Amino acid sequence: MVYEKLNLSAETLQLLKKAKSVHMPNSIQEMMDAACGGKDKNEFTVLYDVPNAGPIIEANVARVRNGLAVNYTQPYMRRRDPDCMVIGDEYPSDKPRYKDRYGTDFEPLRKQTFDWLQKQDLAVFCFYAGHPQMGLNAIAITPLNASFFAMGLALLQGFVPVKELPGDFSPSAVIYVAPIFRHTHFNGKQVVVHNRTAELYELFSYNLYPGPSAKKGVYGMLLDLGEKQGWTTTHCSAVKVITPYDNEINIMHEGASGGGKSEMLEQAHRLEDGRWVVGENTITGEIRHLQIPRSCELHPVTDDMALCHPTLQGSNGKLSLTDAEKSWFVRVNHIDGYGVDPYLEKLTAQPKSPMLFLNIDAVPSSRALIWEHTQDSPGKSCPNPRVIIPRDVVPNIVHGPLTIDVRSFGVRTPPCTREVPSYGIIGLFHLLPPALAWLWRLVSPRGYDNPSILDEDGMSSEGVGSYWPFATGRKVNQANILLNQFVDYRRTRHILTPNQYIGAWHVGFMPQWITREYLARRGSSRFRGDQIRPARCPLLGYAMHHVQVEGQQIARWFLQVNTQPEVGDEAYDQGAVILYDFFRTFLHEFDSPELDPLGQKIIQCCLDQGTVNDYESLIPVE
Repeated sequence: MVYEKLNLSAETLQLLKKAKSVHMPNSIQEMMDAACGGKDKNEFTVLYDVPNAGPIIEANVARVRNGLAVNYTQPYMRRRDPDCMVIGDEYPSDKPRYKDRYGTDFEPLRKQTFDWLQKQDLAVFCFYAGHPQMGLNAIAITPLNASFFAMGLALLQGFVPVKELPGDFSPSAVIYVAPIFRHTHFNGKQVVVHNRTAELYELFSYNLYPGPSAKKGVYGMLLDLGEKQGWTTTHCSAVKVITPYDNEINIMHEGASGGGKSEMLEQAHRLEDGRWVVGENTITGEIRHLQIPRSCELHPVTDDMALCHPTLQGSNGKLSLTDAEKSWFVRVNHIDGYGVDPYLEKLTAQPKSPMLFLNIDAVPSSRALIWEHTQDSPGKSCPNPRVIIPRDVVPNIVHGPLTIDVRSFGVRTPPCTREVPSYGIIGLFHLLPPALAWLWRLVSPRGYDNPSILDEDGMSSEGVGSYWPFATGRKVNQANILLNQFVDYRRTRHILTPNQYIGAWHVGFMPQWITREYLARRGSSRFRGDQIRPARCPLLGYAMHHVQVEGQQIARWFLQVNTQPEVGDEAYDQGAVILYDFFRTFLHEFDSPELDPLGQKIIQCCLDQGTVNDYESLIPVE
């Protein structure tokens, strides 16, 4: 058998030898055939016979013209549970441990998992987690009847076909998929156990939604590797932007789930007459438009995970990165009808290679359409429809590293008015000193009305770099690694952008689209003193005083929210108090002597309500 030639751990090898059967696919097409129950079949029901419960259906799979459409039977399984991660080992970690949550060691369940897998027909394949040279050699072991999950993981990370496996391929990470235990041990909840050993990183996925395991689980592996070596994998998208005048600027956009990472790679949505809707006033109903005859050209680099490996960094004072994935896990909840996003619609309707659609309503042999969202209940669409898009089919894709000019952070903001003050006081975009930009990443607000995860608290935090939910180690270590980035790469500029609302105006993702067009046209040179003002709330750095795009002025109330008559100074200041309370709450988690002394000074500056000049003095800009 091929797997016997791999340098597998003794336990993994024994598992495969005892399995009912082992299938190692050579192509995505073979995975699709297995996911449908055979090459001549177009639909398949993924179910497991659960003791004392009988057969339980996990998902329905349909072969469609543009790939596979997978629909979970439970609405709960259609997005990531933020509490799914537990640590099965005893290595340093700030995350919940299996023993503490469930009152017993993980080892007995680990052995039961192996016993169950040995009785199954298995699909097994190898892949490079993150990057062939900078990441991890890995292997995935899944039930054959869950081959749609294997296909999703293979698309996301890029699998190595059996015939192309190098002789020295030695897995240092393994993913075991055993969905039945979600029902027998975890009361139907999504659980992913990370078990780090001296030689092997083990990830046990006890559910079939790829978000917590095939996607963020692999992310956790990369963060663990970086924490050991002093670098990180940022939670961001990145794009090379080329203006109609051939100017270029490189932007990376970070943020919690739903913070606009995928949207940074999209063209702005236009009305039928070509105009952009800047925003709609939620009180007066007034609508403001912008006319941009020709948008910038977008050359995407990464959609969600970017390796910032030391070997990529140059000596020009700017951060460099490269994509950590082979495909992108794109959320399409905002595409609710034909013509909303012609670019993505065309890309996914007639792709060059098969795609995997999740929570998209499609029947066998039809064409999956990304605006046909599965309904969680009658009249209520699933908020998290997804499609896995291979990088190779994306037009103008950039292969290799990118040096970043502007580093952006996105925040989902609620409406803010005099009657209902909130933290929706962020203007179109704000300029941040590096020290303040680092602080925003420490707290990383999950934000308002988040469509990607199960969460009721709009002001909860995703923590350091917005990738903390996926990390297995210690917060202080990740905070120090991020701080080193901001100190070392001072020529990269930093901005903050909202999405959804600016004060009383509903804006969607338009702020980052307008900002992208504006910054690309003006370049990354310093702003003059008359163009910016210290924001009324120091946590927001500098507010823009005037912005002109293609000869059109953006109204001041989109730049400085307190100038909106529906908001005013008093409601703005109440929103600032909410922000400060949020920062104080989560910054206390970094009160550790192990935090870099500079980081301690920056946090103290925030607790003392320092000015924007105070932040600038802590990490001066070059």
